[in-house]
Amino acid sequence: QVQLVESGGGLVQPGGSLRLSCAATGFTLSYYDIGWFRQAPGKEREGVACISSTDDSTFYSDFVKGRFTIFRDNAKNTVYLQMNSLEPEDTAVYYCAAPGADNVCYVSGIWTWEYEYWGQGTQVTVSS
Repeated sequence: QVQLVESGGGLVQPGGSLRLSCAATGFTLSYYDIGWFRQAPGKEREGVACISSTDDSTFYSDFVKGRFTIFRDNAKNTVYLQMNSLEPEDTAVYYCAAPGADNVCYVSGIWTWEYEYWGQGTQVTVSS
């Protein structure tokens, strides 16, 4: 059974950092592009970052460039999202996802509709 499980969310003050984890079971994570998404109450789910399965190239939405980093640890079958300089606007449920097709992570965008397998989400709250 394919499963993705996010962890690492919590409450942090503005300017702080969190590292989110996306652990995979039932498949080898390194064979798939992986995306991170987030959804705040009343807002659409939006792409945050993705990492390619072919060359580990990474892409980021403009609102997190320079602050967030996505990377893999293939030995642990896990993808991480390192979040620094967090702002209240980053408050959301964060999801990781894997697509059902190849080569979806590239410069044109990080699109919800390209991903089929989703974790349950982890809450990130940035507040003083």
